[in-house]
Amino acid sequence: MLCSAKLTLLRSSLPPFGHSISALRQPKIYCSQSQATETETNDDAPKAMALSFDFLGKKPYSPPSWASHLRPIPSHVFSLGHLPTPIHKWNLPNLPQNTEVWLKRDDLSGMQLSGNKVRKLEFLMAEAVAQGADCIITIGGIQSNHCRATAVAAKYLNLDCYLILRTAKALVDQDPGLTGNLLVERFVGAHIQLISKEEYARIGSVALTNVLKEKLLKEGRRPYVIPVGGSNSLGTCGGTIAGLSLGSWLGELKAKVHAFCVCDDPDYFYDFVQGLVDGLQAGVDSRDIVSIINAKGLGYAINTSEELKFVKEIAAATGVVLDPVYSGKAAYGMMKDMAENPKNWEGRKVLFIHTGGLLGLFDKVDQMSSLVGNWQRMDVNESIPRKDGIGKMF
Repeated sequence: MLCSAKLTLLRSSLPPFGHSISALRQPKIYCSQSQATETETNDDAPKAMALSFDFLGKKPYSPPSWASHLRPIPSHVFSLGHLPTPIHKWNLPNLPQNTEVWLKRDDLSGMQLSGNKVRKLEFLMAEAVAQGADCIITIGGIQSNHCRATAVAAKYLNLDCYLILRTAKALVDQDPGLTGNLLVERFVGAHIQLISKEEYARIGSVALTNVLKEKLLKEGRRPYVIPVGGSNSLGTCGGTIAGLSLGSWLGELKAKVHAFCVCDDPDYFYDFVQGLVDGLQAGVDSRDIVSIINAKGLGYAINTSEELKFVKEIAAATGVVLDPVYSGKAAYGMMKDMAENPKNWEGRKVLFIHTGGLLGLFDKVDQMSSLVGNWQRMDVNESIPRKDGIGKMF
């Protein structure tokens, strides 16, 4: 599963029946031997209808019992995502003997908000509204899934959104266009501020968001700043690497999470996760609760032709479309290790968390066009009868 810390996660075993797989929240997931997905009976219909009216509503937050000692515990949460998301068996090709892979579909958490980021935003937006904010500031890459989700969530709650987006130096003075996440961000009216990768590296995300915050304060606005990827201790309550690892460790599952980092290196992320769990006074060592594997490859949001070919082949084989930045690299790393070390995986049940990011594929169309050549003009023999006006659209 992805996190703002640029990690994708998988678990080495399935959760027990009825237990949550999402950080410090507990959506109910019902599994049977033949399937693993959320189910709803006729008796649940009134409950489902009530839940549908909760969407975009703010409600008190009650942590699971094993998280009650953490501090600070958020007081409220917004309902922004379509949760819980399904789990199903993932029929990947060439798995080691008796290995099962199951897929947690956080890519189905909602259309504009699809992905794991909505889980953090449910907590962060509740705090923003509680503090009387009238606008949101956040920061990320030019195709940031988090920034797109934040822009949509802000508009859902009648808040303006300001996005600081990192891009190439040669493009910083140009219109960023409407590709992928940018299309949604600009459609919902987000205010885009571009910064070059070089300036970003020298100044840092905290200082850049503070600059914009001070500017807006002087204009009489009430901004609320969300850090890169929504990664702070509050975001951890709905977060990916830190939240899931902590939830697995403290809850009944007692499983260690395995994560793939797609930028920086494992040591950086061990330290980053440690800071997040320390912020919750969890009293655990990050290296005890998560194993982090390097899957960066050529670099963040940069793909080899082999990685993109893998994403295409998995889509063709299973119908599941992975994003090229996070889940795609993680699944590639997992399958590569299965091929190289099959004995380590034989007989295992793996839960892979798909964290969304489909819109990121639109930024890779030039690289992927050669991989998808299965089209041709339909050949209709001249002997087939023809009559003007006979063909209707419907």
